[in-house]
Amino acid sequence: MRQTQGSLVCSHCGKLVGINEPTCPFCDAWRPGLYGWAPVLQRLVGHNLDLFSLIVASCVTLYAIALLLQPEAITQLRGMLSILSPGGRALYQLGMTGGLAWQLGWWWTLFTAIYLHGSLLHIVFNVMWIRNLGPAVTEVFGPARAFVLFNLGGAFGFLVSNVMTNTPTIGASGSIFGLLGALIVYGRRRGSSMMSQQLWQWAIVLFVFGFLMPGINNWAHAGGFAGGWGCAYLMGFIDEQRESTAMVLLALAFIAVTLIGIILSFTKVTGSLLAG
Repeated sequence: MRQTQGSLVCSHCGKLVGINEPTCPFCDAWRPGLYGWAPVLQRLVGHNLDLFSLIVASCVTLYAIALLLQPEAITQLRGMLSILSPGGRALYQLGMTGGLAWQLGWWWTLFTAIYLHGSLLHIVFNVMWIRNLGPAVTEVFGPARAFVLFNLGGAFGFLVSNVMTNTPTIGASGSIFGLLGALIVYGRRRGSSMMSQQLWQWAIVLFVFGFLMPGINNWAHAGGFAGGWGCAYLMGFIDEQRESTAMVLLALAFIAVTLIGIILSFTKVTGSLLAG
C-alpha cells in the first residue's frame, strides 16, 4: 500500500529521508518517495525479485501459447532445427517484428518479439544463456537496470535488423548479446582483463555460430551487442550508484509495453483474419 508518513532510504544516495520530501536533502534527487509509492515499487522490483526468472517464464509461456494458437504448424517438420516450431500466423499474433509488422508501423514489436521463439532448440538455447548471464548482470547493475538492459539491447538489435533487412524475426538472442556487451563494459571499467577476455570469447563464438547456422539473425546480434554496450556506459553500476526510482519505473514501463504490445498484435492480426 501507499506510504503517506515516515521515512525511506533514498534510492540514489542510500540516506534516510522523509517520504514526502520534494527533494532529497543529501543528493537533490527529485521526489525520492515518489508521493508515497517508492516503497511499493522497491518491493516489487527489488533485489529479492528475480526478474530473469520472470523473463524465462514469459518466454516459455508465450512459446506454449504460440504452439496452441496454430497446432497444425507443429507437424510441418523442416529438419532437426525446426522441431516444435510455431507457425508464422501465431507468431505475428503474439508480436513478431519485421516484415509486415514493421511495414505497418508496429513499433512495439521491437519489445514483444524478444519473448518469442521459433523452435524447441531455439528456446532451450536462449533460456540456457539467460539463466547463465542474468544473475551476473543483476549483481553488477541491479535488477531494474539489468531488466532494462535486456529489453533495450534486444529492441535495438531488432531495430538494426528491421532497418537493414526487414525480415520477420523473433528471439532473445539480441538481448543475450546485449547482456554480454554490458558485462564486457563492466570488466573493462573494473580492469578485469580475465573477465573481459572470457566474455569476448563467448561473444565471438556466438557470432561465428550465427554465421554457420541457417536462419540466424546476425544483424540483431550485432545491434543487441552494441545496444547493451552503450547502455552499460550510460547506466553505471550498482556499486557506484543505487538504482533510482526512475529506473524502477522504466523497468515497469517495459513490462507494460510488452504486455500491451502482445494484446495489440493479437487483436490486430486476429481482427484481420476474421475480416478476411
